[in-house]
Amino acid sequence: MPDDTVEEIKSRLDIVDLVKEYVELEKVGSNLRALCPFHAEKTPSFFVSPSRQSWRCFGGCNIGGDIFDFVMKIEGVEFYEALQILAKKAGVEVKKRDPKKREEKDRLYEICELATKFFQTQLEKSKKGKAAKKYLVDRGIKEEAVKKWRLGYGPDSWQALSEFLISKGYKRKEIVKTGLAVKKDDHSYDRFRGRIIFPIMNTASDPIAFGGRIFGEKEDTAKYINSPQTPLYDKSGVLYGLDKAKIEIRRQDEAILVEGYTDVIMSHQAGVKNVISTSGTALTEKQLKILSRYTRNLLIAFDMDSAGASATKKGIEMARKTNFNVKIILLPEEKDPADLILKDKKEWKDAIQQAEEVMKFYFNDSFSGRDPEDPMDKKKIAGELLPLIKRIPNRIERAHWIKELAEKMDVDEEVIAEEIKEIKMEKDDKKKKRGEKTAKRNDNKKRKTRKTILEERIISLIAKNPEKKDLTGNKSIFSKRTIELIEAINNNVEDEKIKKRLDYFALKPERGIGDPEKEIERCLKEIKREKIKNDLLETHKRIKKAENKGDKKELSKLTEKAYKLSKKLQEHNHG
Repeated sequence: MPDDTVEEIKSRLDIVDLVKEYVELEKVGSNLRALCPFHAEKTPSFFVSPSRQSWRCFGGCNIGGDIFDFVMKIEGVEFYEALQILAKKAGVEVKKRDPKKREEKDRLYEICELATKFFQTQLEKSKKGKAAKKYLVDRGIKEEAVKKWRLGYGPDSWQALSEFLISKGYKRKEIVKTGLAVKKDDHSYDRFRGRIIFPIMNTASDPIAFGGRIFGEKEDTAKYINSPQTPLYDKSGVLYGLDKAKIEIRRQDEAILVEGYTDVIMSHQAGVKNVISTSGTALTEKQLKILSRYTRNLLIAFDMDSAGASATKKGIEMARKTNFNVKIILLPEEKDPADLILKDKKEWKDAIQQAEEVMKFYFNDSFSGRDPEDPMDKKKIAGELLPLIKRIPNRIERAHWIKELAEKMDVDEEVIAEEIKEIKMEKDDKKKKRGEKTAKRNDNKKRKTRKTILEERIISLIAKNPEKKDLTGNKSIFSKRTIELIEAINNNVEDEKIKKRLDYFALKPERGIGDPEKEIERCLKEIKREKIKNDLLETHKRIKKAENKGDKKELSKLTEKAYKLSKKLQEHNHG
């Protein structure tokens, strides 16, 4: 089963930023390379892949892995210690595992897996299930796709699924927790009744939720229902079909977003396999963050004239603000991708090839049916397009669309630019901007090196425990500021400014401190390790310069030094 903490850390950290802390990387195509930090070499053989979030040495080591493997190797630690290091960097709290909770979550996964098999059996063997399968086949979904996507049928019964799961040893309250049953008063009933079932998978292809499409004569109920938020399923952070599409998305460096489950399935069946959907929600920041691990190119095939067009446009703008390149796939009227593929899959592929850059789409949509020479139409066009142009983060791109709009409306560019300046930002944008400023201020406050943090901790401990002042030993490893404060403690300096600084450290609350002596020793060891790491990084920079100059003698000398420092770092970690 997936480890939520590990996945959370991976979603928050970028492997490029992590590796840059230890070695100097240079861009090579879509990847980055460096001299391997784990063995001596003259030609870079260490590569980092941002799209795969992985690294590999193709030289003497011939090893690779993810962020956890890298930290374990470079720091010389076991997995749990690497987990602690990366959790701190990611701002993730590592909680001690509660065996009961782990067991509880595992049982929820088991229930979802069993329910999927139950629904599959019903589709294949029950009378109504066979009719539902015929409906799917008539819609163009082939037998192999039915099996691949694990489609099923939920019998039109209040308790059929629940009774089956209870017979397998699961409790009613556990079934409710998965979202498969609905609790009412002192009893519960099955959520997905008389519906075709689309299991929703996580990236490891474990079923974690379900979508149900109505089947049969039920005019008075919703066409689709979906699982609610559960301990396994965060609907704002899941993309339907990503488990099957992720490799193709990486390969093509492009993702196609559609609205429905059948759109995804039919597209994969037609050979276009980089297709996903949002599982019945508007596009969210969480979904975009997950998608950004695979690509920054997004094609959207939504009905922009539908009731959800406003939410779709918000999602598009969110994607553009987070540096996605967005295009719109134009579909024939009253057609969705599944219908288009059923008619002619070539039309679907052609529509993808002809996708419009999002601003071009907005322009065409806004000018459609309006006279750009009519003052009132000009006002309406400007009202729709100017806020969109204002939100474009890149100045060159913004200038391009200002010029385009000026030419189409026969207005001076200066007038357009002035009007854009006058546009008031929406409340949400203002809040976001304030939040960004606050975050920036906080980042500036927190932007201390690991060495600085450790030195301040030592000063704080000595200020509280003056009798431990001799433990600092060789002061050459400290910064000038720290040496000044240690000497002030040793010599009882009366300087008011220094005294105030020492008072600050003496009064600073410390958490999790047991034995101050052991904590000082730990901090000293960490500082020495940081010094070795910094020396190693600086050596790699000098190696790069020597390589560029073609200075073979210096290159050989520095490569040997880098090897010794790497070895010293590993010995220090195990010491």
